[in-house]
Amino acid sequence: MVADAERFAEEDALLQNKIESRNTYKNFIYSLKSQLGDQEVLGGKLDSSDKKTIEDELKKGQEWIEEFGASASAEDFDEQREALQAVVAPITAKIYADAGASSGGDSYSHDEL
Repeated sequence: MVADAERFAEEDALLQNKIESRNTYKNFIYSLKSQLGDQEVLGGKLDSSDKKTIEDELKKGQEWIEEFGASASAEDFDEQREALQAVVAPITAKIYADAGASSGGDSYSHDEL
């Protein structure tokens, strides 16, 4: 009976990890989708080609979840999320870099003590 409990505990932990990874990936997709639709946040700051790139990646992510989500492992979800982040991060970094340059930079000095 103890062996069964240990086996089920391991299975439960794997399932919980998979669910958490799936939810993290889905939340990331929906958060980005929401930000793209908001003209005051990300949507209004992207040029059309960058916006299309992100939209295409979000669509691919949603399609992947529909097709493979039931059989995917936690690692699969994490890999998909990381791949999406790899596409989105340079685009969003460019926006923040442009915003910093247009504001004249930071007037505060960050000298180390």
